[in-house]
Amino acid sequence: MKNFLATRWGIIAVGGFIGILASLLQFWGNPANMGICVACFERDIAGALGLHRAAVVQYMRPEIIGFVLGSFTAAYLFKEFRSRLGSAPVVRFILGVFAMIGALIFLGCPWRALLRFAGGDLNAILGLAGLAFGIWVGTLFLKSGYNLGRTHKTHTAAGWMMPLIMLGFLIIMLFNPPVIGENQGGLLFYSVEGPGSMYAPLIVSLVVGLLIGFLAQKSRFCTMGALRDLILFKQTHLFGGLLALAVMAFLTNLVLGQFNVGFVGQPVAHNMHFWNFAGMGLAGLAFALAGGCPGRQLFLSGEGDGDASVFVIGMIVGAAIAHNFGLASSPAGVTTAGIGAVIVGVLVCIMIGLTMKEKVA
Repeated sequence: MKNFLATRWGIIAVGGFIGILASLLQFWGNPANMGICVACFERDIAGALGLHRAAVVQYMRPEIIGFVLGSFTAAYLFKEFRSRLGSAPVVRFILGVFAMIGALIFLGCPWRALLRFAGGDLNAILGLAGLAFGIWVGTLFLKSGYNLGRTHKTHTAAGWMMPLIMLGFLIIMLFNPPVIGENQGGLLFYSVEGPGSMYAPLIVSLVVGLLIGFLAQKSRFCTMGALRDLILFKQTHLFGGLLALAVMAFLTNLVLGQFNVGFVGQPVAHNMHFWNFAGMGLAGLAFALAGGCPGRQLFLSGEGDGDASVFVIGMIVGAAIAHNFGLASSPAGVTTAGIGAVIVGVLVCIMIGLTMKEKVA
């Protein structure tokens, strides 16, 4: 399994598997065109913890928990768990914050952009174009010597932190389940309407998350890495997985009657084209500078990467900032504060790209 999943056809198989499962999760109860969205689901987790009070997006998403624990399991089974950290953690935190802000301007992560397109949402074309542009800008910094420095081996327990946090979230959820019609179920907040109130059964979501986390850890599946390698090295090794995800999600949506083509009236989306492009452009640049898309950062955190864990925490905090300060978009469109946040985020990322360079002896 190890060798196959790391091959071209293995990555294609994993991408196709994710596409099918994402569409099925939508069919089983997750929001439309949001069977899996790392940014949206981390935003929901921030809401469940009370870090923001946007009542329509609060739910402890088991898929995210499963991603980390599935990756953790795979890493231990195949002796790939390595505790390491120390590569510019504060910078990675800031990149995580702005990656989330950019994603919430577009209303989705790279995975959701592909799933939105596979569901017929043509606004996703602008998001995908922005993602590719942001990653392309990031490759320019990589070519000019951008480097956040080396990670260092550390205590094994340090690598356990994110898996333990996710296990803690799961335990809290099991003892504080959602109650129909009530916004607060004990320690956690739950939406009673909106996207946060739409979810597949807990055990289904958790098992799907565990499977994807396990397979993605072995295959090194990453949307940012796929586009970066295509742009920098003309390599399509990872890119085939993205195509497979979109194609299989599209076919599954057709079978399930979940395909609805158009720009207008798409679920949890807006059609302000420039800001769809710009939001994902900011996110793509932040992903490139941080070294991985949000899904990949979760999988890395599960295999002991403390720097990836810092990025994940940055995204969760970024979701709280976005909703507490009115930066996140809605189906009505982008806010004035959100436009300002994109501009600030781009400037901050450019500053990081220009100044964080490896010194040549």
